[in-house]
Amino acid sequence: MAHRKQQLETDRPRRVLGVDPGLGITGYGVIELVGMSPKIIEAGVVRGRSGATLAARIGEIYAGIHDVIQSLAPTELAIEELYSHYDRPRTAILMGHARGAILLAGHQAGIPVLSYASTQVKKLLTGNGRAPKDQMQNAVCRELKLAAPPEPPDVADALAIALCHIHLSRSGLHIATPGLTEDDLH
Repeated sequence: MAHRKQQLETDRPRRVLGVDPGLGITGYGVIELVGMSPKIIEAGVVRGRSGATLAARIGEIYAGIHDVIQSLAPTELAIEELYSHYDRPRTAILMGHARGAILLAGHQAGIPVLSYASTQVKKLLTGNGRAPKDQMQNAVCRELKLAAPPEPPDVADALAIALCHIHLSRSGLHIATPGLTEDDLH
């Protein structure tokens, strides 16, 4: 019976959850491969309540992404890598909390979680690692054959992360960060 279960799991379509983490707005997009073509299953945002405590906002992000994973059953999760500007180190620390909640949701669901630098995602989809938001929205619109660019930009970014993961893993040039191991912490 275990063999049959394993066989059924390999027959599942490839479904990638892309996530653009944020404390106020976390964008997400689920893309399924239909043959060789990517198709949006669902895209939206998880909102952390403005004015809520940090713990409450992190809890809301975790619960929202957990719900997306449970209801849409992605087979992989791709998330934007954490980056920091020298003039705003506190932002990077706060973003790390949101990102950690998302990584936990993916890990607990037993799906692979991979990280991509925003410059890598932008370069792959637009040819410019510093592409502005509107250029990214247009690239996602073109790739997914959408009538209008995804709104808000956080949704477009999440879809772009999922598309980047799909393209790179298909090409064999899979350059992603799978996450830290215990050895990385010592």
